[in-house]
Amino acid sequence: MILLTLQSVNKSFGVNTVLKDVSLTLQSGSRMGLVGVNGSGKSTLFRLISGAMEPDSGTISLAKGTRVGVLTQDADIRSDLTIQQELERVFEPVRELERKMRAMEVEMAEKHGDPEAFEQLSRAYARLVDRFEDAGGYEWPSRIQGVLAGLGFARGREDQPANQLSGGEKTRLCLARLLLTQPDLLMLDEPTNHLDLSSVEWLEETLKKYRGTVLVISHDRYFLNSVCDCMAELSMRHLTQYEGNYDRFAVQRQAAIERQLKEYKLQQAEIARQEAIIARFRMYNREKSIRAAESREKKLEKLERIEKPVDEHKVRFSFEARRRSGDDVLFAKELSMGFEGRALFEHFNLHLRAGDRVALIGANGVGKTTLLNILVGKLQPDSGSVVYGSNVDLGYYDQLQSGLHPEKDVLNELWDDFPRLELDRVRSVLALFLFTGDDVYQQVATLSGGERGRVALAKLMLKKDNFLLLDEPTNHLDMDSREVLEDALDDFDGTILTVSHDRYFINRVANRVIEMRPDGVREYLGNYDDYLAKKRLETAGEEALANAGKTRTQLDKERKRERLRQESAKQLQRRLEQAERAIADAEARISEMEARMGDPEIYRDSDAAQALARDHRDAKAALDALYEEWAALEEAAAEE
Repeated sequence: MILLTLQSVNKSFGVNTVLKDVSLTLQSGSRMGLVGVNGSGKSTLFRLISGAMEPDSGTISLAKGTRVGVLTQDADIRSDLTIQQELERVFEPVRELERKMRAMEVEMAEKHGDPEAFEQLSRAYARLVDRFEDAGGYEWPSRIQGVLAGLGFARGREDQPANQLSGGEKTRLCLARLLLTQPDLLMLDEPTNHLDLSSVEWLEETLKKYRGTVLVISHDRYFLNSVCDCMAELSMRHLTQYEGNYDRFAVQRQAAIERQLKEYKLQQAEIARQEAIIARFRMYNREKSIRAAESREKKLEKLERIEKPVDEHKVRFSFEARRRSGDDVLFAKELSMGFEGRALFEHFNLHLRAGDRVALIGANGVGKTTLLNILVGKLQPDSGSVVYGSNVDLGYYDQLQSGLHPEKDVLNELWDDFPRLELDRVRSVLALFLFTGDDVYQQVATLSGGERGRVALAKLMLKKDNFLLLDEPTNHLDMDSREVLEDALDDFDGTILTVSHDRYFINRVANRVIEMRPDGVREYLGNYDDYLAKKRLETAGEEALANAGKTRTQLDKERKRERLRQESAKQLQRRLEQAERAIADAEARISEMEARMGDPEIYRDSDAAQALARDHRDAKAALDALYEEWAALEEAAAEE
């Protein structure tokens, strides 16, 4: 079923056309990734689909009754509520049902002397209980706890006021609220921002199992590969749809660009040939030749011109080191750090050799950025030492770009750090990072996050250091810029230590992954995929440890019992009979409870009535479980 359709949608802001003749079809249950360079109109398209903005022309159609939920980068949090209260708002209709149930129980107790009224109330109460159960009335508290844990909120923070959360935490809380709401169309704008790796992995698994439809804007290519089954790209005001995840999209897009470029060149050659013929006809200056020239000109005017495919502006740069460092680059020994009596990390040890390319990962709050600040000398550790090798030139990319000066313009931000460069050289470097013309006179304070990142990378490139410390270098960069950065680092012959949540970036850049924990570090050779594979092996090894200490005879006996359980038809038959007896007993208990629920006297005591309702619910759940077990045994017995 088609859930969403856009037909010939156009949107402009003044003379600036953002979307031109955009069409889109989204099937129910799909998981679509929306990509495009910064400023291509992705957020505008989101606002149009959600109804927050109207198109200039064209139509946007949603299937009847579709509930839409949108996560934006601007956290909408009611600051007077706690974290728990913010999420409980999602379940207000269910909680209202529960309040009605409690009120009805009191009313039933009061109507025990009127059998007819009591019977009507009993039927209404039963319907209300069914609605309450269908709405997940008994599940919502555990769902809240599960989402909070999955998105990295530590247990015990539920009563913290929302206004005490950081901007990133507020965005996470908005995401938690949206996932609990479960809209039919879930629209997410950069949902992996502010999440650590474990939370991103949890979100990926949640979205893959999500019952509705997902439309997501993301620069996280690993995330798009994992979650999405189709892609859409906004480029040069137009939208193109593709089947498959990000990797398949990248291959198809490149093939489409090459095909369009070939068609463009062929058409341009034919246009040039026709124009040459027209010029010759006009040179003859005869009536017949002029008519022929005019006829060809009319055909050319009607010709539908193929647009030249151009890659939208890309950053183009490379890193090089002005000299080679010694073989040993860095020794960090027994580093520890804490704030206000709380330990961030301890027993951190690291040895880097020339040419190492190390990615540092770990949960949010474990101290990764703090560690980099210790390594560059901005902070002093509580204990431990940092020693650099010979000829080490240290270059640091700060994700907050705190080294930039807000009051300067872009040109002087670069030129003041490298005063020996000629003006033309400074401007040519800035042009590599897409600052051309009057762009170089923009004040740093007015730049976007991606633009400030490009200025910081330009300065880092000019320094020509042989040891790069990079703190979240792909943040705020669009996908094309990230790929260019990866290519530049791939060609770099120095040493790299990077903190990053970008798993695609880690796969491209790292040959070693260090997992940072509060009590120390674990090192893994290889990139992020290698790290994941080894983590899975570790998990499997922990399960194997459950058998540690058992003799071979004991293990053989356990395996024999497992085979008997699987192979013995008699045993299966006995278990079937036991299950059937248990079902009969459970049904008898439920019948007894329902008889008591029909007795008006029970409702004289509200607490007793509530306890009976809970026991009845639990008994029905137990009966459902028994039926599931019985069905599984029946299936196994049939296979015998």
